[in-house]
Amino acid sequence: MATVLLVDDEMSVREMVSEVIRQCGHKVVTASSVTEAKGYFTSQEIDLVVTDLVMPEQSGIDLILEFKQIKPNVKVLAISGGGGITGRFDYLPIASLVGAGAVLKKPFSINEFSKKLEELLSVS
Repeated sequence: MATVLLVDDEMSVREMVSEVIRQCGHKVVTASSVTEAKGYFTSQEIDLVVTDLVMPEQSGIDLILEFKQIKPNVKVLAISGGGGITGRFDYLPIASLVGAGAVLKKPFSINEFSKKLEELLSVS
């Protein structure tokens, strides 16, 4: 069983994705902000981080960069629908460049998410 840190500012996304993670047999810790996520990341053993990229206080790109400095081998799945204040800019390719092992564009299916989750967790 892996421990997955899920970071998304949208409660509905956190609820749906955390349920899928649990159904896949993993423990999930949820955070609604990058600040909250940092607290969990530094105090718990996290196997995989699932992060939204467009959030109000700080971007998921910043989160990936910071977490990779702390733990270079941490696995990251970036999720994003784009948008926000910056328009419809696609952050997913940037997430891949800064260390995300996989990316998913919102909205995604449960099957798509589960497949990416298990692929990342199976890589050593």
